[in-house]
Amino acid sequence: MQADLPLGEHARRAARTYGAAADHYDLAALSFWDRFGAATVAALPLAAGHTVLDLCCGTGASAIPAARLVGQEGRVLGIDVAESLLDMARAKAAREGLANIEFRAGDATRTALPDGSFDAVICVFGVFFTPDMARFVAEMWRLIRPGGVLAITTWGEGLFEPGNTAFWESVREVEPSLFKAFNPWDEITTRAALADLLARGGVAHPAIRATSGWHHLDRPDRFWDIVLGTGYRATVDALSREQRDIVRERLLSKLRSEGIMSVRTDVVFSTARRAD
Repeated sequence: MQADLPLGEHARRAARTYGAAADHYDLAALSFWDRFGAATVAALPLAAGHTVLDLCCGTGASAIPAARLVGQEGRVLGIDVAESLLDMARAKAAREGLANIEFRAGDATRTALPDGSFDAVICVFGVFFTPDMARFVAEMWRLIRPGGVLAITTWGEGLFEPGNTAFWESVREVEPSLFKAFNPWDEITTRAALADLLARGGVAHPAIRATSGWHHLDRPDRFWDIVLGTGYRATVDALSREQRDIVRERLLSKLRSEGIMSVRTDVVFSTARRAD
């Protein structure tokens, strides 16, 4: 990958958001990162010796399970714009003694890697961080060898409800200009939307399934950990310190009063095999 390629504005914003979120990324309240990363990898026909590319890899939630499956004969490359997340991923891989995995900083939409370089390309909760998602899908498809597979996982409808609505209502009360000013994950939350995106990216005959689920919180206040460890962080960091405190108190007061101990974690999984 050419390290000197400049990041686009969307990539820079993602880097700022998730670089800041790294301080909460691995807290217990955000265990869904690892859960859905592992679930994405489990759906792939990976075997010893395979090569895998994980784009928008974060702290290795899908790259590390993939590295375990492909073994020392295989190779996994993870790319992300947030150096702080990559440092965490490298530390995790080192603790497991995984010498077959490498993490690089860069724009996942412009890797400059050769055509057909990988047996599998994975993107979990990252395809929506680009202004041209279809072009990003086409780029991922380009990198898969004949017979290889693509896996794209997105958030589904109702993500983090009822906490999501409570958060955005609290933001609107304090700073209306920031109400849903940064929530790109809402652009593609259904099987139909993901199928359309894949078609526009040139991906034929994908298998797509939507799942619904709930994520348990030890107590309502843990939702603030989710706020600070996800894409909501961009909105929070755009507030003044005083505004942030007000949003936090209004949000948590609402969740406490309603006894909210779980939030929705609906997910849409897709896989596609490139023809031989």
